[in-house]
Parts: sequence; structure tokens; C-alpha cells
Amino acid sequence: MKIALIGYGKMGKAIESIALEKGHEVVVTIDLNNAADLNKDHMSKADVAIEFTGPHSAFGNVMKCLEIGVPLVCGSTGWLEHWNEAKSFCEKQNGTLIYASNYSIGVNLFFELNTRLAKLMSGYPEYNVVMEEIHHTQKKDAPSGTAITLAEQVLANIPSKKIWVNHPAQNPEELEIISARIDPAPGTHKIRYASAVDDIEIIHTAHNRTGFAGGAVLAAEFAIDKKGIFGMKDVLGL
Repeated sequence: MKIALIGYGKMGKAIESIALEKGHEVVVTIDLNNAADLNKDHMSKADVAIEFTGPHSAFGNVMKCLEIGVPLVCGSTGWLEHWNEAKSFCEKQNGTLIYASNYSIGVNLFFELNTRLAKLMSGYPEYNVVMEEIHHTQKKDAPSGTAITLAEQVLANIPSKKIWVNHPAQNPEELEIISARIDPAPGTHKIRYASAVDDIEIIHTAHNRTGFAGGAVLAAEFAIDKKGIFGMKDVLGL
């Protein structure tokens, strides 16, 4: 598999390392210094592109890849206000787009656990749910995309919670997400259900970027012969 890496920071280099270990080839790397290379001439060398940049560049990168026609795995967060536009364009182009707020296999299993726990807790209003997420100081968006995914799962299953907020909750309908940025911290997410008599918590803590990078390469392998829009549930068969 020939891979184009869009975003060649710490995550891009971690993806490159795992891809090479698995026998793949990185034929294009694009960062701020050569952003103009995101064009058909360069991208035609690749079977698939993996995009990890930032909130301000991700949507443009997604649209360029779909226009060029290269299957894309996108791991950037903070741009989903444009999701419907990207989805429609992908369908129009008969393209391939895999998006996940987190590509770690462990985190995606954690998503399933979070949904299941929220369903169990929905009948016990004496428990108030609060979320906390910790990332390194270079993380540009808060709350993280992973935290938003977790929050949306809670909102879908706990009737008393109507909206998530990234500040201390002002009323019982708000799901509070506490965001902290501390170095070095690849990522910790905690969901706590607290009552007067006890607490129930589930926690996922990443020790390094390897899990995220490995999942992104797995998604790229999945994307090669597919058409359509997919997530990690599809990649992992969950």
C-alpha cells in the first residue's frame, strides 16, 4: 500500500513508523512547508491518504482529497461543522472517506462500553454524570473530538441531559466536560456517575500515540477497496 501523509508532525511520524513496519510505503508527506503539493500530480502516487492536521486546515484537505479521488482516512478533529458538506461531496464524487474522532482500538472499545453504561444508568437519576479529558498542551481543540463523541453517546442515552458544555454546569440538563491540558499527556478520558452513596467511573488512558497511529493504518488498509463513508465501527466490525 502506498500512503500519502497529510500532516507530518508527531502523529504523522508515528503513523509512518507503523506503516513501514507493516511493509507499506510512504510516497508523499505534506506539512505546512509544502502544502501546495496536495495536488493531483503528487497524490496520484498514493493508494490512500491519511490526514492528521488541525481544525483550520482539515476541511480543506478533506475536500481536496475527495476532489482528486484518493481514498482518505481523516483523524483531525474540530472541523465537523462542515461534516454534512464533506459527506455530500464524497457521495457526489463516489469517493471514500473514513472519519473517526479517535482511531485507537482501545478507545473504540471504550466507546462501546460508554454507550452500554449510559443505557444502564438511564434509569437511575440519582447519579449525576460528569466527564473529564486531559491532553497535552499542543492539543488545539477543547473539548477533544473523543470527548465530544463520548458526550454525544451519553446525551443519546441519559434523558435528563440535553446538552454538553465545556464549563461548570449551570443546570442539571447540562453535561459538564472538564478539559485540562498538561504535558506530557497523550490522552485520558473519564466518565463519572456520582451519587450520595457511591461513584461509578470508567477511564481510558493512552500511554503513547502508538494505538492511534496503528488504528489509522488499519483504517487505511480497510479503505483501499471501498467506496463510501465509514467509521472505526466499520473498520473493526463492531
